[in-house]
Amino acid sequence: MLVAVMLAAAVLVPNPVQAGRYTLTVSGDQLLLNGKQIKIIGLRTSNALVSDSKTDELIANLPVFKSYGVNTVSVFFMGSRFGDVRGYRPDGSLNPACAARMGRIIEAADRQGMIVLVGCLYWSNSQAKQALVGVWTQAHANLAVANTVRWLRNHEYRNVFVDPDNEGMARDANGWSIAEMIDAGHAVDPKCLIGYNEHAAPPGNADLYLHHSSKVSGKPWVQSEGSPSSTPGGYWGSYSKENGYYNYIRIGRYSEKMKAVQIGQTKSDVENHGGYVLASTWLQCAPSEGVGGPFMTPGGPANCPDVDEDIKTLQSDAGILWWLKAIQQAYGPWLPPP
Repeated sequence: MLVAVMLAAAVLVPNPVQAGRYTLTVSGDQLLLNGKQIKIIGLRTSNALVSDSKTDELIANLPVFKSYGVNTVSVFFMGSRFGDVRGYRPDGSLNPACAARMGRIIEAADRQGMIVLVGCLYWSNSQAKQALVGVWTQAHANLAVANTVRWLRNHEYRNVFVDPDNEGMARDANGWSIAEMIDAGHAVDPKCLIGYNEHAAPPGNADLYLHHSSKVSGKPWVQSEGSPSSTPGGYWGSYSKENGYYNYIRIGRYSEKMKAVQIGQTKSDVENHGGYVLASTWLQCAPSEGVGGPFMTPGGPANCPDVDEDIKTLQSDAGILWWLKAIQQAYGPWLPPP
């Protein structure tokens, strides 16, 4: 049954006419773009597929982010929390509308010499999984990852790497094996770089290791979801979420201490590991509750006088401009290899 679905799903999205110019590869513990050693400096724009207009906004701002030194964005087919992006159908095939948006982002990034982290499953509390709970098995999860990798291969998108299960949320909820998902992707395309992002002992079949994963000798590790560790209540805990409110709170707000800590963490992971991807409620918030997110722009310097004032409203200077300026000062604009 699933084999038939896989064959059918493979022809749902038409093939492109042109391959990309940039290819991301791994050599030992180093990441290479067109053969040149690089470090990931990125932004987690996980909700960018929520609408055509938000996809357009991200694409329009890629040159802006690049000018500050950013070379990577992460975008998820499923989830992200509160965004409810439904990138997979119950049969494990790609939602064509989401695939079209993702393709435009990847192609636009390639034109800028930039990289896209393509996220697959983002289980969390998002309503995106409603049609899948109780229906999906390990085989469906494997198929979703395989179909994602097949779509990337068929479109010759090589300026990418894949996170099959964000923070191992699907694994934790269902007992599924991420190692099997990685094998399913590699069976379709051994050249596709697939990461592992979970606290449990990392499998040896990943090409690189991300965020929650421990570091593996001889392979790259990238902080793919970096947030300030000094945040009261935890940045993704009570600082940014409130029961009964279906979106983030304190969006794009940072104390001076939070800023300093996050800048320090960024530099440490860029200089000592494979790189750092900033995660922020500014970039990841959803349209719900009248917020109108996500915001695919730098925003403001977040010089808020009180991070706890009227926590459900947007402050006029909310944003990540402070981080972008620090990155620009430390590393300069992103200059891709030839």
